[in-house]
Amino acid sequence: MYLAARGFAAAGIDGAPTAIKKARAKAKRRGLTAQFDVADALNLSMPKQQFDTVIDSGLFHVFSDEDRARFSDSLARVIRLDGTYFLMCFSDQQPGVWGPRRVTQAEIRSVFSDPWRVNYIKASSFEMNEGHAHAWLASISRLARANPNG
Repeated sequence: MYLAARGFAAAGIDGAPTAIKKARAKAKRRGLTAQFDVADALNLSMPKQQFDTVIDSGLFHVFSDEDRARFSDSLARVIRLDGTYFLMCFSDQQPGVWGPRRVTQAEIRSVFSDPWRVNYIKASSFEMNEGHAHAWLASISRLARANPNG
């Protein structure tokens, strides 16, 4: 909604129908044009037009090791070549054992290799009711596959 309010064409997905219903109502109250759909991030369909930018705030860290590869492939279907994926995930720098699975920079780089390029990974944080949680903010670009048969 932030980007839609600034004139960008915006779309959002969630696996929870209630979240989508709330997002649609909020956009309507604000007079914003944005598309919100229930979708499975591990099985995204090819859109009529691919996106220049995809923003993920708190999804990647919920995936198992096996699902991370599926997510990378799914994401590649919806981001145009040279498009950018901004990833914000729970960091392995977060102390304690509560909360989501921790993610290392090496894991991000491993999942987002060919056909991706990690532009940067920076320390960041999630604001939460209980304070802040350590996070990684990454910029990742989609490239043509090095191996066209891969």
